[in-house]
Amino acid sequence: MNESCAPVDAGVNEFERAKLEQGASRVIKAPRVTASPVSFECKTTQIIQLTTKEGDDVPTWMVFGEVVGVHIARHLLKDGVYQTADAEPILRGGGPGDYFTVTENDKFFMPRHF
Repeated sequence: MNESCAPVDAGVNEFERAKLEQGASRVIKAPRVTASPVSFECKTTQIIQLTTKEGDDVPTWMVFGEVVGVHIARHLLKDGVYQTADAEPILRGGGPGDYFTVTENDKFFMPRHF
């Protein structure tokens, strides 16, 4: 994960740098990570430069996109529903290197009432 987010020049192939196999996407031109059990194909809808509270531009951008393609490994679906804990995802947790995992033990049920 750290290899694929390193600050590198525009011409650097991040797939090669991270030793990841690229797979073809169905809708967009950009490749996806073949080994990932879940991936999304997205098209950019907005790019917004962030500002300070005074309105001054900062060299940071927020990118928004629309999901136009979804790839989910079949073993992660049960009755058509994605089973998050079965995928054993790793989530960025802030700090200099904090991460979290999601397990079945962390799951709880909270019904929605409308």
